[in-house]
Amino acid sequence: MREWRFVLSKKWLGYLAVAVVFAVVCVFLSHWQWERRAENLALQDRLNANYNARPVAITSILPELDSYSAADEFKPVRVTGRYLVDKTFLARDRSYNGFPGFEVLVPLETTSGRVFVIDRGWVPTGNTHDAPDSIPAPPSGRVTVVARLSQSEADVPGRTDIPGTNELARIQPADIAKRLQLPTYTAAFGQLKSETPETATLPKLAQKPQIDWSLNLSYAIQWVMFAVAAFGFLIYVVRQEYDALNSDEEDQRWLEEERERKRLKRGPSDSDLEDHDLDEKGYESSLPGTRISR
Repeated sequence: MREWRFVLSKKWLGYLAVAVVFAVVCVFLSHWQWERRAENLALQDRLNANYNARPVAITSILPELDSYSAADEFKPVRVTGRYLVDKTFLARDRSYNGFPGFEVLVPLETTSGRVFVIDRGWVPTGNTHDAPDSIPAPPSGRVTVVARLSQSEADVPGRTDIPGTNELARIQPADIAKRLQLPTYTAAFGQLKSETPETATLPKLAQKPQIDWSLNLSYAIQWVMFAVAAFGFLIYVVRQEYDALNSDEEDQRWLEEERERKRLKRGPSDSDLEDHDLDEKGYESSLPGTRISR
C-alpha cells in the first residue's frame, strides 16, 4: 500500500477537496431543479383544474375592480353586457405559431356598468402595412361572454404605447381604464372562450399554455451525473499518477522476470554445470595441516 501514499499529500488532498466542493454544488443545483420540477407539476395541475372548470359569475372571483388572485388564473368567468366596439384596442408584437400579429382587445360594459376587457384573440399583420387587414367584428347588442382570467401584463423596458393610436405595447386594463374614463377591472382581463350569440368569424383564440417540467427532470439528472463524473475524473488522474511513479520499478521487475524466464528456457550453461559439480564434490577444510582431497 505504500505505493499509494502519495494520495495523502497536500496536492492530492486539495484535488479531493475541489472535487467534493464541485459535487456539493452539483447536488445543490440538482435539488433546485427537482424542486422546480415539483413547482411546474403543481402549476400544470392548477392550470388543468382551472382551465377546465365550470364558468362562474365574474363577481364571485373579482368582487372589486382591483381584485385578482394568481390561484384563479385561467378560470372561466361569465359576463353579460355589450361590447364597446368603437373602443377596440390592438396589442402589437404578438405571435401565433411563429407568425406576427396583434391581440384584439374589446372592452365589455357589463349590465352593472363595470367594464371588463376581453381579449377576443389574435389577428395577423397585414400584407401591405403594419396593421391587420381586417378585424372580425364582435356581436352587437347584448352578449354573454365566457372568458378565462388572465393577469394584467407587466411593463416591458423600451416598449411603450403609440400616442394617438389604438395600439398598445402590453395588455394593462388600468391603461385602458384611463382612456375609457369608466369603472374598469384593472388587475385582470379575459381571454375569450365563447360568445352568445356567436359570430361567423373569430380571431384566433388563445392557445392553452404548455408547462414543460421534463427539462427540469433532465437537468436534475445531468447535475448528478456531473458530480459522479468529478470523482470519476479524480480517480482517473490518481491512477495516471500512480502509473507514472511506479513505472520504473515495474519495468525493472519485468526485465528481471523476463531474464529468468529466458534462462530457464535456454537451460544451464557450462559454467553453471561446473559450479554444480564443484558443489557436489565439496572441499576439505583449508586450515593449516589439512589437505584438500579430490
